[in-house]
Amino acid sequence: MKKIAAIVPMRHSSERVPGKNYRDFAGKPLYHHVIQSLLACRAITEVVIDTDSPVILEDAAKHFPQVRLLERPEHLRAGEIPMNDVLLHSVRQLSADFFLQTHSTNPLLSADSVQRAVDTFLAQFPIYDSLFTVTRLQTRLWDQLGRAVNHNPNILLRTQDLPPVYEENSCLYIFSRDILEQKHNRIGDRPFLLEIPALEAQDIDVELDFLVAEFLYLESRKKKDKR
Repeated sequence: MKKIAAIVPMRHSSERVPGKNYRDFAGKPLYHHVIQSLLACRAITEVVIDTDSPVILEDAAKHFPQVRLLERPEHLRAGEIPMNDVLLHSVRQLSADFFLQTHSTNPLLSADSVQRAVDTFLAQFPIYDSLFTVTRLQTRLWDQLGRAVNHNPNILLRTQDLPPVYEENSCLYIFSRDILEQKHNRIGDRPFLLEIPALEAQDIDVELDFLVAEFLYLESRKKKDKR
């Protein structure tokens, strides 16, 4: 059985949504949701939090004693530090065959989707050397020069009939240590694009995102409770 370490990097400070990683989201700190999804996934052998936040370090030690905590060093704490630099520091402290990285700001990501991602990657490796999640887009796209990207403006197809394009939604990545070290990137030369539901791809970047994601989360829970 391959060892999969799941890494969740979190900063203490957030410029656009202050304290978002540990802010209350539907009754508990935001980061709890993705950690619980990862812990519920049988394919994950270790869950790791990388953070500079004393709040998260203290809270996680209390609520998730089975999760490994890595305190981020001072030289990797600035907001402009590339995520790949942070991940390189993390993976060099861990023993695993592959690494999965997600964010606390994807609270609707389900354990089922995490499991599907790992199963798909392991089934396809080494044909595909990495995996990342995407959201399907079937809408008319234009570039900054007013040129059609994915459609012929002279043929007005219904949007549902347009050939799909895919947005990298930053929800989940799977990669090896070698790829991260050699390419300084989570995405290898032959990535598998895994489509996940748009609902699960909700990402919190600004205040409105937080409110929308919380509303969608609560609505989805209501539907589950009625089943």
